[in-house]
Formats: sequence, C-alpha cells, structure tokens
Amino acid sequence: MNNYSKILLRFSAVFALIGAFLGSHMAGAGGYEFRTVHAHILVVGWLSLFAWAVYYKIFTPSNKILASLHVWTAIIGAIGLTSGMWLYYLRPFDLGETLTTVFFIVGGTILLLSFAFFLILTFLKTEDEK
Repeated sequence: MNNYSKILLRFSAVFALIGAFLGSHMAGAGGYEFRTVHAHILVVGWLSLFAWAVYYKIFTPSNKILASLHVWTAIIGAIGLTSGMWLYYLRPFDLGETLTTVFFIVGGTILLLSFAFFLILTFLKTEDEK
C-alpha cells in the first residue's frame, strides 16, 4: 500500500506543477480562459491525490482490490476530467462537441467512482484493526 502512496504523491506533484504553471500563465497573460481547468487540476489533481497519498501512507486497507480500484480510478479520472474540461471549454482541436462532451463526462464519472471507492474504504477495517 505504501506503493500506492508514492504513486498518488507523484501524480499529485505533476498536477501541482501543471496547475501552478496555468495559474502563472493566466496571471502573466491577463487572460482567464483556463480558470476552470486550473481550479480542477489543483483541487482534484493536486489536493485530492495528495490527500489520498497521505491516507495510504497512514492506513493499509484490508481490501486490496478495492484499494487498487480506488487508486487507478483516481488517477485516470483526474486526468480524464481535467483534460476533458480543457477539450470541452477551450476547444484546442476540432474534435466535435459530442466527442469532447463524452470525454469530459467519462473522465468525471471515473473520478466520481474513485470518490465512492474511497468512501467505502474508509468504512472498512484496515490491516492494523484485525
């Protein structure tokens, strides 16, 4: 489980750098078209993944399958939601509204699943409680 902590911590650091870069870019350019993407990158990418990294450092869930599902849906969902938002709101490529909407919704749904998995994990016994 400590490996999950390290994986989540590394991904949170990547999101932190991207979020900080977007924030500095917006401030320097005086344009705020990235504000929604920037906010979600920092909240779900940096803060949520970091909080979950701390959870796995402190606790060792007994249900390894649920823990694995949580970690990977968190990472995939954070990437999917934030990149889907970028595609949907800023439309950097001509991908069509349907594709960008579906990408955005699927990323958000996967992230929502990770929050549900985490909720369940917090109510289950950890290995030190056996």
